[in-house]
Amino acid sequence: MRIFDPHLHASARTTDDYEDLHAAGVRAVLEPASWAGQPRTSAGSQVDYFEALLGWEPFRAAQYGIAHHCALGLNPREANEPGCAEVLDELPRFLGRDRVLAVGEVGYDAMTPAEDVAFARQVELAAAHRLPVLVHTPHRDKALGVRRSIDVVRESGIDPEWVVLDQLDEETAPLAADAGCWLGFTVYPEAKLSPARLVGLVAEYGPERVLVGSAADWGRTDPLLTRVAAGALLAAGHSPAEVEGVLWDNPVRCYGRSGRLRLEVAEVPDRHAGNSIRRG
Repeated sequence: MRIFDPHLHASARTTDDYEDLHAAGVRAVLEPASWAGQPRTSAGSQVDYFEALLGWEPFRAAQYGIAHHCALGLNPREANEPGCAEVLDELPRFLGRDRVLAVGEVGYDAMTPAEDVAFARQVELAAAHRLPVLVHTPHRDKALGVRRSIDVVRESGIDPEWVVLDQLDEETAPLAADAGCWLGFTVYPEAKLSPARLVGLVAEYGPERVLVGSAADWGRTDPLLTRVAAGALLAAGHSPAEVEGVLWDNPVRCYGRSGRLRLEVAEVPDRHAGNSIRRG
């Protein structure tokens, strides 16, 4: 079974993780721009980070048979850093680059005025560049954050079919469904959703507009939980075709509209002696 993880912070993972992902059937990932635990403090550091998501990480992933893509944006956590706000002026020149499938993660963390400004502006950029938007929903006051996110989407005029409201739960999924957005679910070892809860949500809302990711950042996460989720869906009675529809066809359909999806992976190059990966 092929899996496309539409939300995986691959830069936080090791080469062993890439090997395990490939063995589990993962053949493509989308890495949204995020924060690094310690917030960046300047537009320059954001630009360097974007370049790494466009250059080094696809090169590294390809050596393990995985097609790496990214979403670029000023994430809500760092939207509150005055020095980072300038990256919004730099962002347009990146949004036309190869392998950029979306604008994201954008949205809310603490729902501050600075986050309002960054969110609205980046949705406008997404619409102008004909790119989907990957929206981070806050960990605190999630329902309020989802409602405010939907308001931003409506005010922008972007088609909600081009919007992914991510990290939803049982309380917020109906809000996203009613708004006509894609439903993004994140499967975690402890927080967010368990595979069993995901099965219940797919049963309630159907498999057609659902995206399932692992996030797999630098916290306690597991990049293989998309494969565990696939097993849970199969055990619940979904056919292999239905499960691959959720875990492969849906992200291809959602993010393929960017026109930049490249699922082929070049042959793994030889590695320099003594190194676990080939250097550029």
